[in-house]
Amino acid sequence: ATKLVSRIRAVHGVEIPIRLVFQAPTVAELAEHLTTANTGRPPLVPQARPERLPVSFAQQRLWFIHRFEGPSATYNVSLALRMRGDLDAVALRGALRDVVVRHESLRTVFGEDAGQPYQQVLPPTAIQVPWEEREVTEAELPGALREAARLPFDLAGEIPIRAWLFRISELESVFLIGAHHIASDGWSARPLANDLITAYEARRDGRTPEWEPLPVQYADYTLWQRNLLGDSDTPDSLYRRQLDYWTNHLAGLPEAIELPADRSRPAVASFEGDVIPIALDEGLTEGIRRVARENGATVSMVLQAGLAALFTRLGVGTDVPIGSPIAGRTDEALSRLVGFFVNTWVLRADTSGNPGFAELVGRVRERSLAAYDHQDIPFEHLVEVLNPVRSTAHHSLFQVLLVLQNNAAAEFTLPGLSVTEELFSPGVAHFDLSINLGEQDDDGARARIEGFAEYATELFDAGTITTMLDRWIRFLRQVVAAPDTPIGSVDILAGSERATLDR
Repeated sequence: ATKLVSRIRAVHGVEIPIRLVFQAPTVAELAEHLTTANTGRPPLVPQARPERLPVSFAQQRLWFIHRFEGPSATYNVSLALRMRGDLDAVALRGALRDVVVRHESLRTVFGEDAGQPYQQVLPPTAIQVPWEEREVTEAELPGALREAARLPFDLAGEIPIRAWLFRISELESVFLIGAHHIASDGWSARPLANDLITAYEARRDGRTPEWEPLPVQYADYTLWQRNLLGDSDTPDSLYRRQLDYWTNHLAGLPEAIELPADRSRPAVASFEGDVIPIALDEGLTEGIRRVARENGATVSMVLQAGLAALFTRLGVGTDVPIGSPIAGRTDEALSRLVGFFVNTWVLRADTSGNPGFAELVGRVRERSLAAYDHQDIPFEHLVEVLNPVRSTAHHSLFQVLLVLQNNAAAEFTLPGLSVTEELFSPGVAHFDLSINLGEQDDDGARARIEGFAEYATELFDAGTITTMLDRWIRFLRQVVAAPDTPIGSVDILAGSERATLDR
């Protein structure tokens, strides 16, 4: 829907809210609104750059955390690829450098002037992409990946990307790309993959890559974003309107929700974590999609409603804040860039009154659409303005994150190689619980939802999280079969638990 709105803006020069796509879900219905829509926002084009290039609002928050906590692995992001076949390591290393040269965000360091950060884009001649090759056994690989992925970045002194090539045998290796979140997000994997493939093919043939120039760079987005939002002192600015919405929406938000845990929350969070897999079978996946269609909602909204209802049943109350990321790429020019665009919102689900599940999906839908209409103000800046009760023990505004990755997946189809993603745990948990899901394809048809849960090991044992996720799946299975069932009437106990209570 976001991409459609961006395309309409680019072609017709008008601005329609994402909500309208849900209210007028056919081409004919939507076309009727184009003549009455507002003039489109200014397009993102190359900007005149000042002497001191400001950071984006999202970057500013990560820079502040980096300065406050010191270098750590908390905001490292990594991608590991297992490569089988005749790998040209020299070409791969050259290709990665080509990608870093192409995307300014990957060759940016962060200076400080009068207590404020700024971007310093390094020229290609001044960079060297950190690269290490190492021989490891299959048994040593998980530890090696974890150790490399946790290596902190110095944002002021080194570019925010590095790579390792772990050689397992002559024809099998694992390629690890590590980056800091300040320079990359989940959507960035696809443009990075596309450009790496192009560059690798060229370097393997002894050529420099030939690709179409990028329409803009991250620095252009930074300047455009600040001009678009305006300032808080202007009543009709986009910034002021969206800030007023979120200030009202999040008023009186619970300081924290406490899930049933194995240990008490420490005074200072360690951010140590682990992951466990999640898989919804084909029948449940189709049931969730059916409920979404019948209620004019999305799969993500149904999953959010189910999770909020489960938390209410687990004793956290009826005001359930759950964080959710949004791509943040609201202009077509951003689709091919590697950078940090992702934004976050807080879905405040109201489960009061023991509603039927379909009714709860409707509540979540309305709040989600309102959030889409107010998605431009950066979450990191919102936290600063709202100034909630600060705690070193938990994240501000929400403690549980639900992610549904439904953007186009990155495909690393390197010539002469079989490439698959190598999953591993870097041992970090950004929140008490993060549920990361994707819609998987089977023979061209999306057949199931699966992913993993990242959890704070200082709070939970693996078995506790597994039981909680089993309850969520059990809850979803019942409500998609009977969507009008009141959420308080759904049986969340396993058969063995029910048998124990009946004794």
